[in-house]
Amino acid sequence: MVDATRFPYEGLGRCEAVVSDGIVYAVATDPQGSDGILAQTQNALDELNRILEKAGSGRAGLLQATVYLSDVKQKPEMDTVWIDWIGPEENWPQRACIGVDLDEGCLVEIVVTAKVI
Repeated sequence: MVDATRFPYEGLGRCEAVVSDGIVYAVATDPQGSDGILAQTQNALDELNRILEKAGSGRAGLLQATVYLSDVKQKPEMDTVWIDWIGPEENWPQRACIGVDLDEGCLVEIVVTAKVI
């Protein structure tokens, strides 16, 4: 059995975060299902802040991020919100953006790995 702290999610079959050996694995989407990539990105990042803090981390602990976009052509718009949120260069994780099919109405999903700080 893996020594891990799991932070349940209201959906079945997954957690919003898992912490193991000082590493946080987390995922966030816009819990409000807002209209538009700008609003959904901001709300997903606000949710990610909440999850990371609950797990003992934050933007300064980010190591890696994968941003899944329902339309990769919206990456420049998503980036405007991301760049404002991520802050100074010492917070910048390794990051990839990938265009994928997401649940209906979901425009962005963000998966991160971070250190407990």
